[in-house]
Amino acid sequence: MTYTTDKLTGKWNQIVGSIKETWGDLTDHDLEKVKGKKDQLIGLIQEKYGSAKEEVEHKINEWLDKTH
Repeated sequence: MTYTTDKLTGKWNQIVGSIKETWGDLTDHDLEKVKGKKDQLIGLIQEKYGSAKEEVEHKINEWLDKTH
């Protein structure tokens, strides 16, 4: 399932810990800046890690599925 920014924003507090565990180079400041904005989060992760957009989006969607 693909999630919109609205869904990510609503579940942000539930998945932010998983984001930090997976992408530990992201700072609290980085995460505060994107605050659930999916496209910005994906772009930030791509910038810091060189990950493919599809890979990052898939991982985020997995977390959202688990919090459903």
